[in-house]
Amino acid sequence: MQIGLIGAGNMARAMARGWGDPVLVSDAGSGRAQALVQELGGEAFASNLEVAKRADLVVLCHKPYHLEVVASEIAGAAKGVVSVLAATSTAKLQAAYPGTPVLALIPNTPVEVRQGVVIYAEREASAEFTSVAGVETEVLALFARLGRVVRVPERLTDVATSVSGVGPAYQALLVEAQVDSAVRHGLSSALAAELAVETMSGSAALLAARGYDTLAMRREVTSPGGSTARGLDALERGGVRMAFQDAMDAVVWPKAGPS
Repeated sequence: MQIGLIGAGNMARAMARGWGDPVLVSDAGSGRAQALVQELGGEAFASNLEVAKRADLVVLCHKPYHLEVVASEIAGAAKGVVSVLAATSTAKLQAAYPGTPVLALIPNTPVEVRQGVVIYAEREASAEFTSVAGVETEVLALFARLGRVVRVPERLTDVATSVSGVGPAYQALLVEAQVDSAVRHGLSSALAAELAVETMSGSAALLAARGYDTLAMRREVTSPGGSTARGLDALERGGVRMAFQDAMDAVVWPKAGPS
């Protein structure tokens, strides 16, 4: 399957690197498309329409507010469309690409190293969805090469992506905070970063192997009155749980806040 990317920003680059295949790609004149082609092979185009004509599947990686403009250029030529646009419903996508199979998937940046999470906004059965059924299996297999594909009812995709989509930034902040603290106590930043990142990676793998039982994992490490207990107590007193709840609310309700 020949992939065509409309847009060559951070997410397009992450997916292309994860797939590792030559790509057809266009941009708005930033030069990123050409840089991606120089890295992976393929062709860069100034025309979105040329990408759509040449590709078996078009992946929309442009800004969400460019949806109608891009659709007016390529809707008649695209054989199938996958959107990775945030805050863009499949109903809106289908309206922009009538008669074309359209799926909405939201990956996160670790797809670059094939350890990402890809949220699949799953729709209820409908006439529009029937047109997707023929390409769904192939598209999901393509994205499974980038990590784990998780099916989520479309009405919950905003909540799901508020965990997976923004999660890499949160994890980076957690590592940064630990590194800063360790440096204050004498470790080099390079060593502290290695310890924090490898511990995070191993802990994630162990949690997955244990069925995501966070409580059991914490209890295995925490002795009564011990150093881990003291550290956890400091984090709780520092409001770590409420901070993550506030962050979730800020992402899911970016303007008005919870009603």
